[in-house]
Amino acid sequence: MDHLPLVVVTFWPHPVTVLRPDLAPKLLTDLRTRIELLKEAGAHEVRVVRFGPEVAGLTPAEFVERFLIPLHPVRVVVGENFRFGHRASGDVKVLAELGAGRFEVHGMPLATVDEQVSCSSGIRDLLAAGDVAEAAKHLDRPFRFRGVVVVGDQRGRELGFPTANLSVPSDLAVPADGVYAGWVTRLDEPGAEPMAAAISVGTNPTFDGADHRVESYVIDRTDLELYGVEIAVDFVARLRGQVRFDGVDGLISQMKDDVEAACAELGITRRL
Repeated sequence: MDHLPLVVVTFWPHPVTVLRPDLAPKLLTDLRTRIELLKEAGAHEVRVVRFGPEVAGLTPAEFVERFLIPLHPVRVVVGENFRFGHRASGDVKVLAELGAGRFEVHGMPLATVDEQVSCSSGIRDLLAAGDVAEAAKHLDRPFRFRGVVVVGDQRGRELGFPTANLSVPSDLAVPADGVYAGWVTRLDEPGAEPMAAAISVGTNPTFDGADHRVESYVIDRTDLELYGVEIAVDFVARLRGQVRFDGVDGLISQMKDDVEAACAELGITRRL
């Protein structure tokens, strides 16, 4: 069966945002990034099921007939804890019964890292705690946040640390407020090399900021023009939590220390 195309079926939006909006989780990626990652992992095609009340009300049998049978599957692969259909009434056993004589069903054991199950909720908890290094183990890559660079307060340039600022949509997850070491990559230039960065996540409390942003200082680069450019920010290590400073001098001193710490974490030598 190795010659068969791999078709991935995924829901959008997250079912909980429809069923229990008050409990909707922060998303680890937007839909475009999810599709890109699935294709990078080997998917030949990604089918997006628009999740709404109608889909939520389908019985397991109706779900199979509507979304799986049209794909003419030979084998359906799901996680061993897979649930589907109205009120999650279907599981792997039910799926196998519905597919009998039409397709095989394989329930895969859940992936683990250091005996801990890898799942989106666990990764969200790690990000909320600022533990981007542990999150990367479960993601098998650094956590990435992407967006288009917007004009910020431009204080960073005045302080000698110009930053590329990304707004944080309310539905997307980011690491806990604080300062991190990581990489910034331009997405408008194919093959662009990642650039070492000191990254701040938060509201800039020293200046009574209100907007939640990801602000990246590309180390020793003051020549970059990134406004309006889509970039990716990959988080490697947490350096410290968010701090409110009494004045600019204390902030500048700390930012210098942050840059040195970021270089150490990333294993790079500064261009001085």
